[in-house]
Amino acid sequence: MSLPLTVDAREHGLSGDGSTDEGPALQDLVDRLGAACAADGRPRVIHVPAGRFVIRDRPVVWRSGVSLIGAGRGATCFVLCNPGAPGQPVPLAWFTAQEHGAGPDNALTDLTFAHFEVDGSRVHTERYDPLAKGLGLQYVRRGRFSDLYIHDTAATGFGCDFLQDTVVEGVLAERCGRQDPGECMGGAGIGIGIGGWGPVERLTVTACTAIGNGTNGIFLELQQENWPPPRGIRITACHTEDNRYGISDWGADGLVVSACTMLGNHLAGYDVSSQGTSGVGGRGGIVTGCVIDGNLRDGVAIGNTPGPYALRGNRISANGRYGYWQHNLEGGDQEPAADIVLESNDIRDNALDGVRIGADLREAAIAGNRLRNNGRRAAPATAGGGDGVRHGPLWITDEHADWRPDGHRGKRVQVGSQSALVTYNTERRLALAPARPGADTAWGEGTPAPGTAYRLPDAPAPRAGVTVEARVSGLQLYDNRMWDDQSDKTQTHGVRITAEGTWTGGRFHGNDLRGSASGDTLLESSPREVDLPDDGT
Repeated sequence: MSLPLTVDAREHGLSGDGSTDEGPALQDLVDRLGAACAADGRPRVIHVPAGRFVIRDRPVVWRSGVSLIGAGRGATCFVLCNPGAPGQPVPLAWFTAQEHGAGPDNALTDLTFAHFEVDGSRVHTERYDPLAKGLGLQYVRRGRFSDLYIHDTAATGFGCDFLQDTVVEGVLAERCGRQDPGECMGGAGIGIGIGGWGPVERLTVTACTAIGNGTNGIFLELQQENWPPPRGIRITACHTEDNRYGISDWGADGLVVSACTMLGNHLAGYDVSSQGTSGVGGRGGIVTGCVIDGNLRDGVAIGNTPGPYALRGNRISANGRYGYWQHNLEGGDQEPAADIVLESNDIRDNALDGVRIGADLREAAIAGNRLRNNGRRAAPATAGGGDGVRHGPLWITDEHADWRPDGHRGKRVQVGSQSALVTYNTERRLALAPARPGADTAWGEGTPAPGTAYRLPDAPAPRAGVTVEARVSGLQLYDNRMWDDQSDKTQTHGVRITAEGTWTGGRFHGNDLRGSASGDTLLESSPREVDLPDDGT
């Protein structure tokens, strides 16, 4: 019997009662619709009404030309679980190169997943398994993933790779990577492997939100070192918060990231490095019009890239260490990055340096930026305990304190055998970061008892607008405004070159450095062959 182009899941054996294993009925329906599409070339759609549809112990192997459309987030919910197969990851939909022969010549085509929820909280594998995803598809052509709510998966929530001519829009990923300790592969809200289609992958990720996920909010990862990093990928209007990293580029070429917000992520708001499977960092990317604020360590961390990379017109503010940090991880590309450009950014209120160059650069440009009131971690060491000291899940108060507001940002407070990271402070209250993404407490061993003694370390100094502590050649540093307009200044210098840093060639022109706490420049190593203003400043 010929199957219609659109079918109702309840008319084909699915109940949505929250207890029946719907996997066999859904698998049968997908197989029949996939076969019908293969026979006549006409894609089919499964409409799933409101209900809770349990997928137990086995994932559903997907077929080309079959779409899955629900009645909306919170209405149609697929509940994943594996009580009878604790070694088996159970994504809702599964199609991979290793298990099913997926590839450019055997791709899933013309499908849509939209308007439903995936609850992964009931999948528990014996050890962390990166395949314990919400969606786990590889090699998709002409796909659309829209209005999905994926949460509490053991590994990555939306974990689909090699997406050609595809749009991922309006996906909300929360608390995914539940079993990932933070150092394993996967464990992200939205994780997309790239490179399988060659030098161009036409993919747009837009209006997605990733909160409290174990590793990345959103990441792109080149899957094979010998594959060319692909062009054609865009991430726009997305929000990442309380993840280990906000957005990461681990191997794209020319990634465009625009109008995104990256807030309160634990290591960096935006990351380019060699942490991905292939050990290849991104290159040629453009980050523009983003707000990168309040991340617990660095706003932007870039390294292991040959360059170029450009950040233009962003606000990079109130981060717990550096606004921008150039660095290299061991094991990745260590060659000097070329043509790094920081232009017209507002880099302010970061805990230490606004820009920290800790890895070698050549022909970089830092131009037209406003670097203001950085070095906020300026409060001296202090300690307290006893009467008036109280500890909460995400705070400490001391009624007798008189701390410099925000002066302890990014410090680690020690309380007995435990420690926690300070996100900001008032005169008497320390706000603390969650112990890990998605957690509701800063304390791994329980909230300390009232009166338990605490101590905070001293502030590091100096803290500059731009610090060079590596070898840079051909640096163009011009038309920047670097100053501090606080009544009690924290940014000690406009520009600092450390004893370990060298600056050879390039130019230094048109910078306004007036107003830092201790001086315009701090040159522990003198620049060489640099074109300086006529007045020598």
